[in-house]
Amino acid sequence: MALTVALDAKPVPGPSPWLPGASFLKFRRDPLTFFADTQHTYGDIARFTFGPQEVYLVSDPEWIEDVLVNSAKKFHKGVALQRAKRLLGEGLLTAEGKAHLKQRRTIQPLFHRQQVQRFAEAMVKHAVRWRESIAAHATIDMTHEMAALTLAIVGETLFSSNVQSDADEVREALTAAVQSFGIAFLPGLEYFEKLPLPMFVRVRKARERLDAVIHRVIAERRSGGSEDPPLQPDLVSMLLAARDPENPDEGGMSDQQIRDEAMTIFLAGHETTANLMAWTWHLLGAHPQIEAALHAELARVLDGRTPSVDDVPKLEYTRAVIAESMRMYPPVWTMGRRAIETHVIAGHTIEPGALVIMSQWIVHHDPRWWSSPDSFTPDRWAEKSDRPKYAYFPFGGGSRICIGESFAWTEAILLLASIAQRWTFRPVTAPVLEPRITLRPKGLSMRAVLR
Repeated sequence: MALTVALDAKPVPGPSPWLPGASFLKFRRDPLTFFADTQHTYGDIARFTFGPQEVYLVSDPEWIEDVLVNSAKKFHKGVALQRAKRLLGEGLLTAEGKAHLKQRRTIQPLFHRQQVQRFAEAMVKHAVRWRESIAAHATIDMTHEMAALTLAIVGETLFSSNVQSDADEVREALTAAVQSFGIAFLPGLEYFEKLPLPMFVRVRKARERLDAVIHRVIAERRSGGSEDPPLQPDLVSMLLAARDPENPDEGGMSDQQIRDEAMTIFLAGHETTANLMAWTWHLLGAHPQIEAALHAELARVLDGRTPSVDDVPKLEYTRAVIAESMRMYPPVWTMGRRAIETHVIAGHTIEPGALVIMSQWIVHHDPRWWSSPDSFTPDRWAEKSDRPKYAYFPFGGGSRICIGESFAWTEAILLLASIAQRWTFRPVTAPVLEPRITLRPKGLSMRAVLR
């Protein structure tokens, strides 16, 4: 019998382990710089600690593919998402093992291309409504505005119109929930979060607010007593009707499971696309020549009409702009996996319990895979390249790749096309990168210019 032996002739390089908490404090202060400096100093595998937690930063695309795809069964989700169960429950993002596989099978049909196309009309409708509400020369907070727009879309597609009356409250609750992920790596968090500290109180109230909205919609759909029933099935209705295709007779999901899946879709579908769109407007505002090329494609393909789902495959440069935006400012900027079995990476043994972190921010800016990595160059996506597949992984990979990827691409392309037909936006202030569970642009003020 052949045995795989790890020859640890040298320890994994990394910051000094003799300063407990030093790495975590640097990470908390500036996560992006900490990761970039660590990779630059120690290479494609580096070891450090967050308190008692052993952590490996892995930055080689082949090793990332191994963790996410080839050896995925040796890993579970990382610390942050394990702790996210307090908000998300046992949804698709946090579930593990057989429970995850069953939920994936059950929910996958909801995100098939045909279903996503049905939601495209709502995406365009809300984009047009938003573009009509903007005043020429107005200065707007683009992060806030894109959050409001994507909330309206996920509200209609997930809950129909029921969430609109709660929009401000829901948006505040989602912001509080997202901010809570900034301390997800904090050692001993479970001992602190029950204290009556303002941050933890906000998170508990956020969950209560979101739960109230979601449970109300579930109850209305089960009873058929909604005063404003959806014209077509929304995602909650589909979750109620969903069955595991391998066990169709075992019944549907419980209210709690539907709540967990709805909360996951709500948070992931709203937050990531909002940030993607905000960063895209920021990049276009700073690159007028690229913006002009985008406008030329919109004029040629759409000829003045409002875009539809049939236009999505034709808007190739629009898609390239979105792809390049996700490369430069990936909304999901890092992801973690916790080893549940011994694993070997580059000859180094990763013991069970260790956390492996893979950062899109690092890999998407690596000059080995990307020429002029800090340059916004949508044209690069029309070129053939032999770069490794996992030099670009904005949606993750393997069996846990984002189930809403098709939804996200369709929404982003249609929003960009619809709004750019009417408006350009010029930067007023430079945004600050705010890396929490997603990469938010903080303080992104832009001036609206009517085309």
